[in-house]
Amino acid sequence: MKAHLSWTKEMQFECHNRGLKTLIDSTPEHGGSGLAPTPKELILNAMMGCTAMDVVSILKKMRQQIDQFEMEIVAEKTSEFPIHFKSAEIIYKIFGDIAPEKAIAAIEASLTKYCGVNYMISKTCQISYRLILNNSEIKRGLTHFN
Repeated sequence: MKAHLSWTKEMQFECHNRGLKTLIDSTPEHGGSGLAPTPKELILNAMMGCTAMDVVSILKKMRQQIDQFEMEIVAEKTSEFPIHFKSAEIIYKIFGDIAPEKAIAAIEASLTKYCGVNYMISKTCQISYRLILNNSEIKRGLTHFN
């Protein structure tokens, strides 16, 4: 993998991956304009995106009918430098004709075996999850990578 970053102005940067452009900015209190995600916000997006791809793929292979798939993540940062995430809860909101045990199996396979982003983050951050299936909370759990 390879990426390139260029400073554009103030605290804004432009990243390029495979010809795709992503902007990064800082919040106004840190000299930025707040017009793009911060690096830590992009990490949260990567944590969700990585496991979402796994879970949707696994559920499709299990022949489960996904009508809607959403996620949220809530992270708590340390207060001392280097400031990093000390805990994060990933909330899966899945709708469709899906067996609860299959949804749990898909999430746990992602968060214990397949998702490399969450694996890396789990070295300094406790990651938990919550499954909400068709508006009912089904399970809460902690991740434990093998």
